[in-house]
Amino acid sequence: MNNVIPIVALDVPTIGAAQKLVAQVGDHCDFYKVGLELFAAEGPSVVYWLRGEGKRVFLDLKLHDIPNTVQSAARAVARLGASLLTVHASGGEAMIRAAVQGAREGSANGAQHPADGAQHPINGGGESATQCGILGVTVLTSMNAASVGAAWGRSNVSVEQEVLRLAGLVRSAGALGVVCSGHELSSLKQTYGRDVAALVPGIRLAGGDAHDQVRTMTPGAAAKAGADYLVIGRAVTGAANPAEAMAAVWEELGARVETD
Repeated sequence: MNNVIPIVALDVPTIGAAQKLVAQVGDHCDFYKVGLELFAAEGPSVVYWLRGEGKRVFLDLKLHDIPNTVQSAARAVARLGASLLTVHASGGEAMIRAAVQGAREGSANGAQHPADGAQHPINGGGESATQCGILGVTVLTSMNAASVGAAWGRSNVSVEQEVLRLAGLVRSAGALGVVCSGHELSSLKQTYGRDVAALVPGIRLAGGDAHDQVRTMTPGAAAKAGADYLVIGRAVTGAANPAEAMAAVWEELGARVETD
């Protein structure tokens, strides 16, 4: 379980709120997710600030556009120094491949920070963290079979099969991996092994509120099922003591830490 990388989600509206959360979590996390709300409000400045603090950045923008546009956007994101970027896997293999190419081009000239030189936890550690890894979003954790079927105009939808199908596109396009819920992890790893990394959102501590996500899982269960990255949101950021909550995540993952 110690190879699993937890990422704290900065789902806040301003850089000031992000700075407060990062200070509260302290040394218990060096990897943060910047999503649409914060990036729309603050733009690249929040990425530059996190990088300046020695933190790695997962830029969760869920790009979905024509291949040329996505390639250009991925190139720009990689130049910011982001370690991970999401695109919608449903955009198709050509779009995902374009994102991979753009990220490769941008990473060649990207900013460096103290965490660079670490390894992404797949492919035997062969991909350096100085490269911006592309992750394909499969099925959002806020959706279930019924809502997927309604959105895509299908009946009798299997979320698991859709995740596996989209993961195949991601692998064929040469991307780092996928975003999926913990409930599809076992099948994903049985099918693709370490060829496809898995980032799992919707992580909740035991007894925690699921909020607006319907397919959630605890850190330990997700790690046991084969997760490579975990995104921890309100379980940490909404806690009375974010540092203690993050320490509880690490303890569940098998790494004991001290809190102030």
